[in-house]
Amino acid sequence: MTDTVGAGAVLAKKPATLPARPYFSSGPCAKPPGWSAAQLSTESLGRSHRSKIGKARLQYCIDLMRDLLKLPDTHRIGIVPGSDTGAFEMAMWTMLGARPVTALAWESFGEGWVTDAAKQLKLDPVILRADYGQIPDLNAVDWSHDVLFTWNGTTSGARVPNGDWIAADREGLSFADATSAVFAYDLPWDKIDVATFSWQKVLGGEGAHGVLILGPRAVQRLETYTPAWPLPKVFRLVSKGKLAEGVFKGETINTPSMLAVEDAIFALEWGKSLGGADAMIARSNANAAALDAIVQARPWLGHLAPDPATRSTTSVCLTVEGADEAFIKAFAGLLEKEGAAFDIAGYRDAPAGLRIWCGATVDTADIEALGPWLDWAYSELTSQ
Repeated sequence: MTDTVGAGAVLAKKPATLPARPYFSSGPCAKPPGWSAAQLSTESLGRSHRSKIGKARLQYCIDLMRDLLKLPDTHRIGIVPGSDTGAFEMAMWTMLGARPVTALAWESFGEGWVTDAAKQLKLDPVILRADYGQIPDLNAVDWSHDVLFTWNGTTSGARVPNGDWIAADREGLSFADATSAVFAYDLPWDKIDVATFSWQKVLGGEGAHGVLILGPRAVQRLETYTPAWPLPKVFRLVSKGKLAEGVFKGETINTPSMLAVEDAIFALEWGKSLGGADAMIARSNANAAALDAIVQARPWLGHLAPDPATRSTTSVCLTVEGADEAFIKAFAGLLEKEGAAFDIAGYRDAPAGLRIWCGATVDTADIEALGPWLDWAYSELTSQ
């Protein structure tokens, strides 16, 4: 699909076939295949979230998440405000301070948790950092500490390889920001005391709501420890020394969007129809493999995360030979104008490059169709 032009320059022809759904944003992410607003249940809309139907739909959403994730009965699931950020900060503000803290950071959101722990809560954490595309030495983690980390670095394309590095006999709590990992990796729930995510990532749901998952050790911390700082209402998970169980039965702390809840239910039912989290993981892996094949066939493309063992299979971050921020902006703009790919420029704080979402709601055929369009955009910008 190329023509030779000029003094040795190669110009790729514009491809004839567009991806059917060119939605490759890393958040909010592509809707599930077949989604339409007309398919959402609307019975709960215009009703109180505390009505019988409101509570029932919230509980159903929680039950679906538990079912798909194969979450043990020992773990609670709550729908909370503020997306993944709100859920993770809720966990930090209510549970940290009882033990020393270690914070791992290899991308922008991990750095956010470092800032919260060091500058807002003033906990003087041990900080283990790595550059974008890398992860810190996980063997250096002291599990007598509470440990904060992102399972999958959405802005760096790097992830932890598995849960083997989390000590089974840990004294501290493990806090996993798992927003681009839940429904994309087989998470070891016995190793995770606190997990947070948002529907807008692998489920392709709407934003603004977070999900907080608490293991039994996290519940024990909440019921036996009172932080030194005041807690705003939206962070309070304990009443009279006991866990506010209603939060984990659909009685949300503040008013949720029932439309967003219905949207999440649609995505969860879609995932269940495929065969649950295992099927969603398989779709994500297939997408990542298809994108890797594109990268391997092009000398001007590379992975920001070079090690496949710690490379994301959802938010895949790519390097482009010789590219700076202006080049990437123009590259992404060309593809958006053609309707070939939306929102594929890398995160603003990351090295200049592309970021292609490969989560379960993306179809592998669309990843494959993207390859020739990347060639076209690259040749358009480099042959001028």
